[in-house]
Amino acid sequence: MASQEEVFKKLVAHCKEYGFVFPSSEIYDGLAAVYDYGQNGVELKNNIKRYWWDSMILLHENIVGIDAAIFMHPTTWKASGHVDAFNDPLIDNRDSKKRYRADVLIEEQIAKYDDKIEKEVAKARKRFGETFDEEKYRATSNHVIEHQKKRDALHARYAEAMNAMDLAELKQIIVDEEIVCPISGTKNWTDVRQFNLMFSTDMGSTADGAMKIYLRPETAQGIFVNYLNVQKTGRMKIPFGIAQIGKAFRNEIVARQFIFRMREFEQMEMQFFVKPGTEMEWFEHWKAFRLKWHKALGLGDHKYRYHDHEKLAHYANAATDIEFEMPFGFKEVEGIHSRTNFDLSQHAKFSGKKIEYFDPETNQSYTPYVIETSIGVDRMFLSIMSAAYCEEQLEGGDTRVVLRLPEVLAPVKACVMPLVKKDGLPEKARAIMNELKFDFKCAYDEKDSIGKRYRRQDAIGTPFCITVDHDTLTDNCVTVRYRDTMKQERIAIEALHKLIGDAVNMKNLFKKIVQ
Repeated sequence: MASQEEVFKKLVAHCKEYGFVFPSSEIYDGLAAVYDYGQNGVELKNNIKRYWWDSMILLHENIVGIDAAIFMHPTTWKASGHVDAFNDPLIDNRDSKKRYRADVLIEEQIAKYDDKIEKEVAKARKRFGETFDEEKYRATSNHVIEHQKKRDALHARYAEAMNAMDLAELKQIIVDEEIVCPISGTKNWTDVRQFNLMFSTDMGSTADGAMKIYLRPETAQGIFVNYLNVQKTGRMKIPFGIAQIGKAFRNEIVARQFIFRMREFEQMEMQFFVKPGTEMEWFEHWKAFRLKWHKALGLGDHKYRYHDHEKLAHYANAATDIEFEMPFGFKEVEGIHSRTNFDLSQHAKFSGKKIEYFDPETNQSYTPYVIETSIGVDRMFLSIMSAAYCEEQLEGGDTRVVLRLPEVLAPVKACVMPLVKKDGLPEKARAIMNELKFDFKCAYDEKDSIGKRYRRQDAIGTPFCITVDHDTLTDNCVTVRYRDTMKQERIAIEALHKLIGDAVNMKNLFKKIVQ
């Protein structure tokens, strides 16, 4: 059985080989932590965005969308706290000359204690078989208790240091835990210091007249500064939401794990404006709704979990992540935050404009509170690819690589294949393709044996392969081969549209979410 690391390496290679993700500007040896989406990747990515957008805009009468500019007035970032507080605690190893985030090193150490506990439990489960009482074992095993004690002590100390942003204490934790540099294997660390993550540039034609501006590190502020515009022009009544999909930029020091942490990435964010005092109720509502949205894809309910934040951002009074089990462990895919009225109050203060909502029912004005749902498109893409990637042993010793993508997200919905390149079969196949292409992204393939063509489509996750053979010319039927089961079925050409349409309709997912 391949290790998770090996599977991840294969997935990264697969993404490149089959046109999903390429290293950016690769002919010039690439650019660290920047990637381009290929012909299949962009289709999958657009389908993810469509699934998110429609679930927000179609399913909620009180949510509308905007598309704000990437460049914003620099005071925006002063007001939001990013100029002063958007920092990561960094530490360098003097021997390897490598730079790390101190918080990530400590979190990985906590995860090691968790792994030790799980290994002890797994060994005991194997030893005792069906009679194994896991709860009792966790409560009574000296090894488990010892590991748990160390883990909890480290966790408490880390949470306190992060909340106080005590850089000296973060360094001391790394020293006390004897954390080594993954590259050099040494403990020769510098002090921990702060590093601002925003990219800056100059706007203006002259050196004197140039204004220092930033590439936005998040898309949320574009929503907040447009709150009044949308509320007034849309005659929106609280509670209501504003959704946006867009690029954001962060000068990440620890950019790694393929597209999981990048310097240029895409976010899908919705800010939901509510009456003060109702925010926790809405926070719980959006937590539940967003988890349903993820689970509706059918990637496996056990692959998701909530993770409540120890350290709250300066603007939040509650924060929970939805984590997904990636090949390198459970990682954050989406964050749900109760942002209080921090953002609107700050922008009111710095702009001098009154940003409030007049409630006609109570005849009172107030600054709304905000519940945010923020999801990384690239992380979502990676989670789906990770869950879908499968190496399968077939009868007769053969193997195949198949991407079991949810049909609604698959880049190509169907591939039309004439059995041979003669006898009028290509013409018939083209006619079928021309009929389907108005509604579905289809491929046409007549090269190589039918078996090789099936394998190619399996590797990009195409749910249906449609083979046109000599009988098609007389009975107007084709052979449909299903990706997941490899089962083949003879069906009439006029039934194809309904077969594919029923399988790839997003309505199926939406019904699961709102039921």
